Amino acid sequence: MKYPKTKETLNQLVADLIQMHMVVNQHHWYMRGSRFLKLHPYLDDVMAELANQLDHVAERLVTLDGSPVSTLSEIAEKTKIKDEKGNWDESIDERYAKIVDGYHYLDKLYEKGIEVSAEEGDDSTNDMLIEFHTEVEKRIWMMSAEIGSAPEIDQ
Repeated sequence: MKYPKTKETLNQLVADLIQMHMVVNQHHWYMRGSRFLKLHPYLDDVMAELANQLDHVAERLVTLDGSPVSTLSEIAEKTKIKDEKGNWDESIDERYAKIVDGYHYLDKLYEKGIEVSAEEGDDSTNDMLIEFHTEVEKRIWMMSAEIGSAPEIDQ
């Protein structure tokens, strides 16, 4: 079997990108506050970017003869991104901080995927993961800046 570590990391990304999309969507729905009109549509863009990454990652996994997780139970079992019931009691900054935490996790997972795909000689996957890693780092920077924090991607 070719690229076993790469396939496993891609499947982890599938589960985590779906979960991250749900987390962002939840905060998008439950957001209230003075910056709502600006930040609510911004999260639409964030979700579109996550959906694009998910589609490309899952399709790459299929191209490599892998089988992406595709049920809620598989995703819930596999994801490492925390979920919690929606509530109205969090500020926009608290919501963005939680989203940034999820992005930090994705940042590290993309780094792992870049490493293992390079080790296994899968240059096409490596190239895709580098592109998405760059997008994730930019989201971390932008969302961190919105809440007055540094991106802290070198931690």
